[in-house]
Amino acid sequence: MKLNKSLLSSSEFIVFLGLLAVGAFFAFTSPVFLTKFNLLNILLQSSIQGIIAIGMTFVILTAGIDLSVGSVVALSGVLMALMLHGGVPVWAVILINLAFGVAVGLFHGFSITKIGMAPFIVTLATMAMARGLTMVFSDGKTIFDFPAAFEFFGAGQIGPISVAVVIFLLYALVAEVVLRSTVLGRNIYAVGSNIKAAALSGIRTHGVLYFVYIVSGVSCAIAGLVLTGRLGAAMPTAAMGYELDAIAAVIIGGASLMGGKGTIVGTIIGVLLIGVINNGMNLLNVPPFWQSFLKGAVIFLAVMIDSLKNRPSEV
Repeated sequence: MKLNKSLLSSSEFIVFLGLLAVGAFFAFTSPVFLTKFNLLNILLQSSIQGIIAIGMTFVILTAGIDLSVGSVVALSGVLMALMLHGGVPVWAVILINLAFGVAVGLFHGFSITKIGMAPFIVTLATMAMARGLTMVFSDGKTIFDFPAAFEFFGAGQIGPISVAVVIFLLYALVAEVVLRSTVLGRNIYAVGSNIKAAALSGIRTHGVLYFVYIVSGVSCAIAGLVLTGRLGAAMPTAAMGYELDAIAAVIIGGASLMGGKGTIVGTIIGVLLIGVINNGMNLLNVPPFWQSFLKGAVIFLAVMIDSLKNRPSEV
């Protein structure tokens, strides 16, 4: 299918070209990069980050932020592991896990709308609390041995495609429909563009903020299910730094930290770009410390470009 500006915005099209350029570079520098196994591995690796980034997209569209996602993913995994070891059926574990994600979102929404706390502070606190509870509940140890029906969500295959990738794509499709084709989606953009104007126009801004943080919490719960099933283990240190990758993917994909701008398509392109960079650096045996530096540099450049684009013009 031919990609052009009728399908992608100008910023998304540029990032897509960047994805192709980075992919071409790694294809020339590593004979393994373009193999079927490696490309499917990139999709699998990107699926978990992509699920989280979808939730982050909703939050950033309202000019918010969620720094707790990595810790919530880890806590989700540990809670599910403990329930499974306690004899709770897989279907019940999944439903309780999704309810946990909703509860996290409600906590964030309440703290931001009713108490008036800044999203950065609320989610930073949740990041620390969730990681602490993860260590407490797991006693700092990795939990193994889950039913095959549970691991299917992370390690299962549908033909050559991983179930995790299918979940990611279906979730992205639902999110895209919500943002593009519903009144709620339009209200999310309106709140991010100008929350006061949105309130004056009759939009229930508090309800919108509750919704986007619930989406982020549920995204973490789904990612926790996929990650734990894929690893076959719940690790208290799981998903460390995932919040940075999620934020980077959303901003690289064309969203603005100022709110009101961004798409799911752009986020997916951003996720794939980060996934290709991570994969390519591993194939080229780039030292982990340099990988961290380069990832930070990419985030800095993305935020810098966003800030320059949204800087008020001088009179």
